[in-house]
Amino acid sequence: MEFLRKLRSFIWSKHFLKHLGLLVLTYFIIVSITIFYLDSYTNHGQQIKVPNFVGRNVNTVKAEIEELDLQYEVLDSIYDPSKPQGTILHQDPAPTMFSMVHVKEGRVLRFRVSKKTRLIEMPSLVDKSQRFAESILENRGLKIRIQYKPTNEANGAVLEQLYKGKSIKEGTKIPIGSTITLIVGQNDAGEPVEIPNLYGLTIFEARDRLSQLGSFGFLPVCDACLTHEDSLAARIESQSPEYIEGILIPGGTTITVYATKNFSGEGQNP
Repeated sequence: MEFLRKLRSFIWSKHFLKHLGLLVLTYFIIVSITIFYLDSYTNHGQQIKVPNFVGRNVNTVKAEIEELDLQYEVLDSIYDPSKPQGTILHQDPAPTMFSMVHVKEGRVLRFRVSKKTRLIEMPSLVDKSQRFAESILENRGLKIRIQYKPTNEANGAVLEQLYKGKSIKEGTKIPIGSTITLIVGQNDAGEPVEIPNLYGLTIFEARDRLSQLGSFGFLPVCDACLTHEDSLAARIESQSPEYIEGILIPGGTTITVYATKNFSGEGQNP
């Protein structure tokens, strides 16, 4: 009982009440300063409406975003050839008119925008055949330009691959639809083959025969042929190189034939 009496006397003493009051006052001061700081730091109560930027070009919205004391960044570019380059396809946060969400000063708006080009990796085509290289490029949506370069080896194979006039390495990313130049080796001399005898054939018969052989160029000459009918009727009376049995010429050689409407069958013996 004595202890309780002394405790009650101490609690109600001026010394205790004075220190208790100071403690409570200090607590309220600290709490008030904290609340004020948090309100100021977090812009408590501030509400900014987020406009709808979808469908607009990202390059035209910068001033409007800065006026709202907001920021923006482009998260990603999505291939969409149907829309102009830089069109905003998606935004986060969504417009307030749809989401009812408001933001505070300094909030970063994140955009996904369109791009009209899609990049693809360049394959390695060197030492591949021309036909194989062309099929690979076509399957990847690339355009092809062929240039031939004389060579004693690698006939018909790709020697170089160029993009905009410069060599391009495997794995380099380029836009779909780009033009790739293939430098293809060509053995101009070709394999030696026997000269075909075209004497007495019509121009069209000679062309068919050479087409079947597949190793010659063909140049018909008929000075007296004025109409298509004349060309059909004309027959070859000489050729260059001249046919000599057993004589070989390089494959790819152009054979010039001289035809006449008045073929007599006299001259070169077939």
